[in-house]
Amino acid sequence: AQLVESGGGLVQAGGSLRLSCAASGRTFNTMGWFRQAPGKEREFVATRSWTRYQTYYTDSVKGRFTISRDNAKNTWYLQMNSLMPEDTAVYYCAATNSFDIQTIPGAYKYWGQGTQVTVSS
Repeated sequence: AQLVESGGGLVQAGGSLRLSCAASGRTFNTMGWFRQAPGKEREFVATRSWTRYQTYYTDSVKGRFTISRDNAKNTWYLQMNSLMPEDTAVYYCAATNSFDIQTIPGAYKYWGQGTQVTVSS
């Protein structure tokens, strides 16, 4: 299985971006989004289980970010609105067969290559 990300870029504060994560080879029950800023550890952003119908976002992105999926394309999305400079990071999608939502990186077996998101003030 392979995850390929796209959609990052440079945007002004208050703007929006949509990240995509295309899966090939199989489908997954649960996916997550993480991010890593320079000099910082990888941190959890959002996760969704399509089996349990559960979604969870870290507090700093609640109300601004939304996970969705296009089943026909086996592609997940992270819609990011009202972006702030502190959202600047490399964003990674990740996938697991766990039925439950997962917030720690070690719970995910499959990872995308990462895509840079830069928000200017």
